[in-house]
Amino acid sequence: MPQQSHAPGEPGAGLGAFLRSRRARIRPQDVGVPDYGRRRVPGLRREELAQLAGVSAPYYIRFEQGRAENVSAEIVDAIAKVLRLDTDELAHLRALVRATAHRPARTAAVSGPQRVRPGLLRLLETMRDTPAFVVGRRTDILAWNPLAAALLTDFGQLPAERRNKAWLVFCHDEVRSRFVNWPVKARDIVAYLRMDLGRHPGDPSFAALVAELTARSPEFGPLWDAQEVRDKTHGGYHLRHPSAGEFTLSYESLKLPDDPDQTLITYTAEADTPSQAALGILADQVRSEPAAVVPAG
Repeated sequence: MPQQSHAPGEPGAGLGAFLRSRRARIRPQDVGVPDYGRRRVPGLRREELAQLAGVSAPYYIRFEQGRAENVSAEIVDAIAKVLRLDTDELAHLRALVRATAHRPARTAAVSGPQRVRPGLLRLLETMRDTPAFVVGRRTDILAWNPLAAALLTDFGQLPAERRNKAWLVFCHDEVRSRFVNWPVKARDIVAYLRMDLGRHPGDPSFAALVAELTARSPEFGPLWDAQEVRDKTHGGYHLRHPSAGEFTLSYESLKLPDDPDQTLITYTAEADTPSQAALGILADQVRSEPAAVVPAG
């Protein structure tokens, strides 16, 4: 059977690149494979991975080429076990396999505009002491409250197409300066962006965003090529603000039960800490401003 080719934005290309990147990080000695002589590339050979997963080498090679139409869930899990994928990586692999197996012939579905429910907008409006915003596909910022704007940047002053968290982190000096350990934030958002792409393969807006970030930011390309994936759940960042100084906030990411493509993100500070005092300074600054939130679009 002739080898299929895939455009860079197509699911098959994403599947193959992800598998190769995960295979490259596995040291043969860690999985009981004798390491004889020098290897042209790091990690496991395709034939070695196939043997460990219990499939034939030609079968695995076709899979890594993006030909996943007849690959069972059991085989996917066996390959994932050999590659030592974590929970997010396994979810990403499964999404890539589904997209590859069911992709329409050379066409890409164009996602429609996202809208934030009125009830969620009212919830944002009540969160006057908590920075909060809603992120959609491609890390588009769909809505925010005044304290989120005070913490990061005035989203309302940006063109709608620039209200994108990944673009802001890499291309907006003010937002970039907010993160004391910017490389950590950059890695996190690239890993999340790639995982989100796995859920929406073939989206031309995704491809355009990645192309622009690659062209504009020298740091983005290497991070994107690393193929790291990570879903956004919870964590913390050390922030810097010209009015409140340096402080640490924790974030929580809550996916909407009726729309998993929208995520409510909130920032909070531990009680009775300098970070809570710093957040209070920002809250006082916006206290007199209207409490209405602003949806994008």
